[in-house]
Amino acid sequence: MAERHEIKNRWLSPIRSWLGMTAPIPNSARAPMDRNTRLSFDRTFLAHERTLMAWIRTSSSLITFGFSIYKFFELEQSGGKGFMTVQIVGPRDFSMILIIIGVVALLLATLQHRRQLRVLRMEYQNAPASTAGLLAGLISVMGLLAVVAVFFRL
Repeated sequence: MAERHEIKNRWLSPIRSWLGMTAPIPNSARAPMDRNTRLSFDRTFLAHERTLMAWIRTSSSLITFGFSIYKFFELEQSGGKGFMTVQIVGPRDFSMILIIIGVVALLLATLQHRRQLRVLRMEYQNAPASTAGLLAGLISVMGLLAVVAVFFRL
């Protein structure tokens, strides 16, 4: 048991120092969490979930808005209305930029969320699975499909 904690301390030390957590994990077996500690853990876990859900909301708005701009101008163009030919960024390019920003923001937020939950799970066992992480993956797939649709003009 002591060897396992020694390995864990060696592996966690760089992460804990990078996050500003300077106290090492004790090499003794962990005592069960009391009620206050458990509630604090739950609040922290739910705060991470809420943060990722806010990023999901923002990213899905960017993805949806970008795809809507693309489809709107595609319908306008097919209706016979022309656009200015001298444009730095056209509607298709602008919508691609919005969609890509939304997908990249969601991927970065998901990576940050996973890293924070990993640190939380190192401190406390029996952490629940992240429902927001699953939703973030589904929205990322939707965003990538939108990028493909705009890129190939589907």
